[in-house]
Amino acid sequence: MKKMHIAAALTATAALVLTGCSATGGDNGDAGGKTTIVVDMWAGSEDDTAALKAQVAIAQEQNPDLKIETRSAPWGDFFTKLTTNMASGNMACVTGMNSGMLSSYTAGFAKLTADDLKAAGIVEEEFAPGAFEILSNKGDVYGVPFDMATMLTYYNADMLAETGAPVPAVGWTFDDFEATAKAATTPEHAGFGIGMGGFQWQALPISKSGVQPATKDGKLDLTNPAFVEAATWYGELVTKQKVALPVASASDTGWGESQYSSGMAAMAVDGTWNAVGYLDNDPGFKAGMAPLPAGPEGSLGLVLGSGFGISKDCKNKPEALKVLGSLLSVDAQNYIASSGRSYPARVSSQPLYFESLPAEYRAQVEEAFAAAFANVQGQYVTDNWSKVDTYVQPQLVSVYNGDETMKNVLETAQSQFGK
Repeated sequence: MKKMHIAAALTATAALVLTGCSATGGDNGDAGGKTTIVVDMWAGSEDDTAALKAQVAIAQEQNPDLKIETRSAPWGDFFTKLTTNMASGNMACVTGMNSGMLSSYTAGFAKLTADDLKAAGIVEEEFAPGAFEILSNKGDVYGVPFDMATMLTYYNADMLAETGAPVPAVGWTFDDFEATAKAATTPEHAGFGIGMGGFQWQALPISKSGVQPATKDGKLDLTNPAFVEAATWYGELVTKQKVALPVASASDTGWGESQYSSGMAAMAVDGTWNAVGYLDNDPGFKAGMAPLPAGPEGSLGLVLGSGFGISKDCKNKPEALKVLGSLLSVDAQNYIASSGRSYPARVSSQPLYFESLPAEYRAQVEEAFAAAFANVQGQYVTDNWSKVDTYVQPQLVSVYNGDETMKNVLETAQSQFGK
């Protein structure tokens, strides 16, 4: 199964070697007198390389007066080198960014104004509702997304049929979720695969409580009573309701997703980026998907994704904005959508994504996506959010094993990182 986690899934780029940019921020005149604009992105595979080249080719065709170079590296290496380049003022003019990583790198990006977007030929209304929240932080826009994602509930339809468990559907509630998880739990498999990744474990508590563990203005809010109650409920899916198996170790970061994809759990929560991979899974079970169950205030999800921004040190910003606009143009978005690689942020291109899917999956994916994206918020994070995530994740093992309470973990993280 071609399964990808969030760190690698929201990409459309190449496995080239990322080298340091020039002191001009990655743009300098070449021998032919053209201005060179460097595009930096993370990498994954040869397919990603081809996808990036295709998008850059579109940008190059639309900007024949410029020379566009591409530099890239694997996910972890990319951000390690980006940290170095940001500190030294050597970021490329056009740099890729992911919504989950933005808070650590806002200092390296220029805030995009309405005039900047106009210069790039980007019209916000042509993008899906919530799209511009993806690469925004504390109300400022730092980039424009090329794709968007949110979290879904995936289920093993064969397991549900065998156990007679209710099938998740649009409009289902947390009572429905519990009924399905309990009915699908047997001595052979769990009703639910508990999450370890930040997006995976937080998704149900956020939807159930209707609040995020941080505020819109970037303050840590892990001890919000509603979130603590919902997060405690989540941990107790293992310890009290016993519809999920405890996690073996902190290194099992994709525990719930692996349980599901291997046929050991009837349900799991993961991102829209894995929709096609789960439907076309190696074990061959019939898979389905539904939006997150609804809490008292409805189903609340996060809108996630990746895109491009302009480095603060870019010396040729007008040219860089042209490249940015081309990378987010209709042609580039249509390419992403038609390839089925990811769900585009531009509204007019989204139907092409569904058309690219196998006919037997198309209607279900479109229905689940429409419901899941109907009520989303941009992710609220603190400036040190990556440290919060790094601290909480390994503690979840103790929570799921009953050796620690979710409340204590959240209170400790709040006291350490909430100042």
